[in-house]
Amino acid sequence: MKAGNMARRMSKTRKTKDKGSKSGKKRATSYDVAELAGVSQSAVSRVFQDGASASKAMRERVMAAADKLGYRPNAIARGLITQRSNMVAVVISKLTNLYYPEVLVQLTQRFSERNVRVLLFALEREGDTGSVVEQMLQYRVDGVITAAMFSPEQLRTIESAHIPVVFYNRTSREPLVSSVRCDQEAGERWLVDELVRAGHRSFGVVEGPEDSVVSIERKMGALNELTQLGITDVTTVSGDFGYETGRACFSELVEKRGNVPDAVIAANDVMAIGCIDEAREGHGLHVPDDISIVGFDGVGPARYAAYDVTTVRQPVQRMTESAASMLLERIERPELSPEKRAFSGIPIRGGSARLLKTGE
Repeated sequence: MKAGNMARRMSKTRKTKDKGSKSGKKRATSYDVAELAGVSQSAVSRVFQDGASASKAMRERVMAAADKLGYRPNAIARGLITQRSNMVAVVISKLTNLYYPEVLVQLTQRFSERNVRVLLFALEREGDTGSVVEQMLQYRVDGVITAAMFSPEQLRTIESAHIPVVFYNRTSREPLVSSVRCDQEAGERWLVDELVRAGHRSFGVVEGPEDSVVSIERKMGALNELTQLGITDVTTVSGDFGYETGRACFSELVEKRGNVPDAVIAANDVMAIGCIDEAREGHGLHVPDDISIVGFDGVGPARYAAYDVTTVRQPVQRMTESAASMLLERIERPELSPEKRAFSGIPIRGGSARLLKTGE
């Protein structure tokens, strides 16, 4: 198209647009862009589609026309054509660990690299999943990554809509469900083994919410290993993964026992930090000289010099990459069989526990 013809088309379209805007006409469409640029609608689609073939000259003409008209592709309309929303649901609980913001950032980054957007559903408690299933179906998400458990009935409802599900840091008893998780039990065994090897013989265990699968796995991992090693002086109290309950649980432990245990195993780092503060400020104890306190997750605050928590770090980057890849593969290829992946945690020997040196 000659430059003069292009200019006349733009001038004509600008007048039409100005007139239309005053009369409240609808936004510019790909048809308007194609007419102004003198190309087909399919050419406009190719220009705005990542990886599609379009010459430099065509791309420049289409983009010039689109800029002049204020046109932007409609992702929802495109989804109607492709039968994809290009959205995935991520379900987490508010009563959860500090590391979940990191998980959410990592997942969002993984999906954004593939031009997929994340629709976040935040639950008050892990057991509140019933309120989000219908919403996910209404938004027609392409897939689900969930850090909260779904019931078998809920999973069947989601499956009937042909939406793949990947459990994050959880595993379902349902055999036909994919999952990515940290090996909670192995991490707890390491913590217990190190504490017992260093001479600790009386323990307090601070578990998380009763409806949290992660908390249950960590508690049972610790209790089973203590039993295996012949340790019977064990007291358990319940928290909600939060700092304040960590403090309250420490005092409850001491009151319930009538004395201070040798060590406290908290279900996550946040409660471990709460226990450390309460031990120091509420009971005048020195950590780790008077008592050892350990956690789980490896969150940022646990590395602060004031706490230096002995813990097990979850390999978040590897887990999120695995979860995103697993879900996208099943969106593209629904016939793929379910897969369950477990990652070993990374032991961190901090200063909050009195342990033997490596090799002793």
